[in-house]
Amino acid sequence: MDDKTVMENLLLTTKGVCDLYLHGTVESAGTTDVHAAFKTALDSALTMQNDIYKTMTDKGWYPTTNAQPGEIRQVKNKFTCPPPTC
Repeated sequence: MDDKTVMENLLLTTKGVCDLYLHGTVESAGTTDVHAAFKTALDSALTMQNDIYKTMTDKGWYPTTNAQPGEIRQVKNKFTCPPPTC
């Protein structure tokens, strides 16, 4: 298995962990200690996810493109609630 594949697997796994910790944080809001533990774990996992993403981007393994203004406008219009329904 090459380094790019290992990093892709790490990124996907870390994103899944972030999702689990997010739900744990939200669902444990009434229990202060448990909520704090999940939030701490979530913050750590998000930092790890960002580090993996940065490494992959630096190596050219996670290419991104900027959205064009017209594309941004289309998405904004799609999700904007027209008056008088809002």
